[in-house]
Amino acid sequence: MSTSSAGSGGADRAAQLLVDVSGLQSAVERFVRARDWDQFHSPKNLVMALTGEAGELSEIFQWLTEEASHAVARDPATARAVRDELADVLIYLVRLAAVLDVDLDEAVATKLRANAQRYPVEQVRGSARKQRER
Repeated sequence: MSTSSAGSGGADRAAQLLVDVSGLQSAVERFVRARDWDQFHSPKNLVMALTGEAGELSEIFQWLTEEASHAVARDPATARAVRDELADVLIYLVRLAAVLDVDLDEAVATKLRANAQRYPVEQVRGSARKQRER
């Protein structure tokens, strides 16, 4: 389960680290093992749980104006729920990556490079249109 820095790049890789979830991954692993929940953490189940938590986060924002959506994490009525749902999404995402043995740092770095090529600044700056719409 590799989702952090060490590995084939050594010091250069650590200097360019974008995502280090090793501490969170270890904490979640301890939490899961203490409860004997490994048996329930198939990739399918984790994706379903992740989707459910993303839906709960989305529900907080549903029907808000653009302006209100920017303040939702500061609004006492919604701030705790936003934080809790963001944490749930992150926990399930990190757990899924661990179960699938996906290095999140490598995956993010690769995706950012691909997006930089797909969406060159000079062609997309200030535009929300997808590549196929250009």
